[in-house]
Amino acid sequence: MGKTISTKITACEFVGSFFAVTQIPRDRRPEIAVAGRSNVGKSSLLNRLLGRKKMAKVSGTPGKTRSLNFFLVNDRFYLVDLPGYGYAKVSKQMRQNWGELIETYLNKSEHLIGLVLLLDCRREPTSTDSQLLQWLSRRQLPTLVAVTKIDKLSRDKGIRKVQQIEKELGVPAIGFSAVTGAGKNELITAIHHLVHEHSNNMKA
Repeated sequence: MGKTISTKITACEFVGSFFAVTQIPRDRRPEIAVAGRSNVGKSSLLNRLLGRKKMAKVSGTPGKTRSLNFFLVNDRFYLVDLPGYGYAKVSKQMRQNWGELIETYLNKSEHLIGLVLLLDCRREPTSTDSQLLQWLSRRQLPTLVAVTKIDKLSRDKGIRKVQQIEKELGVPAIGFSAVTGAGKNELITAIHHLVHEHSNNMKA
């Protein structure tokens, strides 16, 4: 029988906000990035996932995250909150700077082992979402989609939306609600399995 993987988050710590890839932690722990449009509910998802109401700052203004925010989970791996992309009401130059920060991180982080892409259940994936998925596929980086705000849809519509996204994008998807907690256990389990698999590959 295989070893049972613990999927509980027993400890988490906000390590810091970094505005350059040269500043990020270098302790070799695996990193899982969390990305999505600036209004997709990323901070709310992280708070629900980590079980801490104010771990990630929630703002009514899209595009509040302007840095790489590192959260150390179970003293074992990092969740990395990336700046949101999309229609945030900021200058074109600032949007370009955030985009460059994301791109540099994804290209140069030596310990990035996967990415969770957040998509709003009420919106269709954008060209930016698709481009990011194509880039991740070329790099063969494991990717999981969290379909957020699933509580806004009926149960049947939510299931169909998740299935539609899986079919269209070709990646696993989980319906998630920061309000009800739907999908939390599934997403935590998927993340822990990714970390466990990476650890086994490193030992091999």
